[in-house]
Order: sequence, then C-alpha cells, then structure tokens
Amino acid sequence: MRTLVIGDIHGAHAALLEVLERARVTPDDLLIFLGDYADRGKHTPEVLDELIALQQTHQVIYLRGNHDALCCDFLLGKPMSDLWRSHGGKATEEAYRYYTKEEKQPHIDFLQSLKNYLLDGQNRLFLHAGFTDRGGVKYEFFTENFYWDRTLWELALATPEDMPPTDPYYPKRLSLYKEIYIGHTPTLNYGTDAPMCRHHIWNLDTGAGFNKRLTIMDIETKAYWQAPVNE
Repeated sequence: MRTLVIGDIHGAHAALLEVLERARVTPDDLLIFLGDYADRGKHTPEVLDELIALQQTHQVIYLRGNHDALCCDFLLGKPMSDLWRSHGGKATEEAYRYYTKEEKQPHIDFLQSLKNYLLDGQNRLFLHAGFTDRGGVKYEFFTENFYWDRTLWELALATPEDMPPTDPYYPKRLSLYKEIYIGHTPTLNYGTDAPMCRHHIWNLDTGAGFNKRLTIMDIETKAYWQAPVNE
C-alpha cells in the first residue's frame, strides 16, 4: 500500500482525474488530500462530487483548507466578501448559481466533515497550512491556523539549510515532527511549479489555482506525478 498526498486542487476537476490516473491510484493506496478543493477554478462542485464519490471506493483522508472553510460559509448563506471574491470566490459563486439548497447540502456535509490535520503513527504531520505553537498541533489555540498560517513555511525557508536540529538556535517548531506535508502557499512564489522541501517540510501547492499544475506524491519514495490545469 502506498501513501499518496495530493496538493491544492482549486476546482481543477479534469486535472484531478488526470493526476490520479497518472499515479495509477488503486483502492489499496491511502490518499491524503491537503485541502483547498474550492475556488479559483470553474469546477468546484464537480471536484467535491468526485471527492465524495471517491470515499466509496478508496481509502481517503480529507483535510481542510482555508478556501474550503470559506466555501462552506458561502454555501450556508454567508455573504461573500469582496476580498474573497477577488481571490477565487467569484468562480465558486458562479459555479453554484443555479444549485438548489438540496443540491448544495451534500457539499456542505462534506466540507463540514474535513479534518484540520493528520498525525500518523510515524510522527508525520499533514495539514493545509501550518501551526504556530512551539509545542505542536495539540497545543494550537486558534485552530484556524491549521488552514491559514504561513509562518511555518516561511520559518523553514528562512532557517539555513545546513543548520542542524542540535543547534540551540534551531527553531523548535521544525524539530517536532519527522516530516510535515502542507499546501497553501504556491511554490510558484519561488519560481517553480514542482514540490519544494525545506527542513523536512514538503510544500505540494504547485499552482493548480493559477492554471499551473496539480501534484500527487508518494511519501515513501518522493516520486510525484503532475497534471496541467487547463480550465
């Protein structure tokens, strides 16, 4: 059995189908989705339908992204802010224009069921964004940080790559887990559409929300597959 982790999807339904095919995913694989299924792309409803159906045939774990939390609020009737609309919400608003309350309900149920993080038996952490408490995720006071925080990734980038964990100045947050898998901050910001790794933190947001690439990775071998987004 492989453990496969999937980065931000952002409404890219065709790319989701393609990347699962390229990785030759089977029901024996464990699939961990890092969140941000919604917004930016045109096909958020189709992505959510696909993920809901996938639960019936595969071993899956779905984590919550910030766009998923916002999408859930929207489907529940909360007004969409101009800021969110300009950062991807407009596509979601248009995609659901003709959906009835009854048709929205399975998507609401799915979005409300998402987990904030997963910590596996090998001390590997999976979450959408990050955490801020030096003691780790179990001590995080503001749970929204799990899908909004960017400081964990910025800390990893700012810490010299050759600094050993035994150094007294090595950041405590970077020493807690064997590996951490996140999305949230596009690697496009750093000039690449490939996964990035700094201090055992893997960033798999490779720009699906900006019509670039969707990524799935085997966490044991670090082999990965990508599909272009053309939506």
